[in-house]
Amino acid sequence: MRIDTLLRTSALCLALGLGFAAPALAQDPAQALADIGKHVMSLGPNGEKPEAASTVSLSDEELAKIKAMKAKAAIVMHYAGNDWSQAQIEGLKSQFDKMGIEVIATTDAGFKPDKQVADIETVMAQKPNIIVSIPTDPVATAAAYKAAAAGGAKLVFMDNVPQGFKAGTDYVSSVSADNYGNGVATAHLLAQALGGKGDVGLIFHAADFFVTKQRYDAVKKTLAENYPDIKIVAERGIGGPDFAGDAEKAAGAMLVSNPSIKGIWAVWDVPAEGVISAALTNGRDDLVIVNCDLGENVAINMAGNGPVKGLSAQRPYDQGVTEAMLAGYGLLNKPAPAYVALPALPVTKANLADAWQQVYHKPVTDKIKQSMQ
Repeated sequence: MRIDTLLRTSALCLALGLGFAAPALAQDPAQALADIGKHVMSLGPNGEKPEAASTVSLSDEELAKIKAMKAKAAIVMHYAGNDWSQAQIEGLKSQFDKMGIEVIATTDAGFKPDKQVADIETVMAQKPNIIVSIPTDPVATAAAYKAAAAGGAKLVFMDNVPQGFKAGTDYVSSVSADNYGNGVATAHLLAQALGGKGDVGLIFHAADFFVTKQRYDAVKKTLAENYPDIKIVAERGIGGPDFAGDAEKAAGAMLVSNPSIKGIWAVWDVPAEGVISAALTNGRDDLVIVNCDLGENVAINMAGNGPVKGLSAQRPYDQGVTEAMLAGYGLLNKPAPAYVALPALPVTKANLADAWQQVYHKPVTDKIKQSMQ
């Protein structure tokens, strides 16, 4: 062994032995992205280990029993104004139809906890057997969900769970994308688009919302541990409900106060739309944007060689199907996994069409096709 190599190795061992952190090592983003989706990185809201969606199934006999119940379901959304929410609803309705379950209400709280509490109270007047929902706020909505469960509704949650709730007792199960994995994937996508170096900004969700916090934590940790030449120089939280408008203002302020910024990460696709607008307003056609979630507008931008260079998609349609099947578990009093998660899907222009088909179970829209030409 060469003496300089020996010295470096000894120094590293000494640093580790004394408890000092070793320098971050540069990661190969392409290899890291190839490994995404092979396993789920997230834990559930209460630290549960994830079960695969493929483990959730109903036999023909079980389906016949459910159909005979002529059950009713309500879908109580936190927000229905994006492609992710609509795909969830489509997946739920499709599977409920196969199970002979009538969807009696679909509500949109507009990210307002008081509105969601009112929505729960309103749908309970129709005596649903099932409520599938995503809490806007795990504390502010907890009492309303408790009352719904006490009123006889079987609860299945998307992504977030009310505070103090226990799976198998207070609710059937929760189903989520691998949101930590999505955050990890977007960090690697950002590094890949920047060539592993440059100043960046992060726009995160300023709310007590489990899944968006997972994304934010994951992107920060992954960049810090793997890409020493990428520096986070600005971070701003947005609270909505005008997430695109809030993100546009936040990104604009970042670009003015930190002109060295080469890339901006957005917590989901609607805020990313605001970042796109800020880049145009500030004449930054060189800006790299990455985000979580595959929405039509960011897909159009990516397809047309705009600043969106990568994103990590959830699988909302499949998530909806899984939630509906778990609602069937509740009706049958069948033991259910506490937490089910679906793997992340990294997306660039190269695999955009295939990814869209996987995520939404239908071909890319005409607007995306036109942008690809």
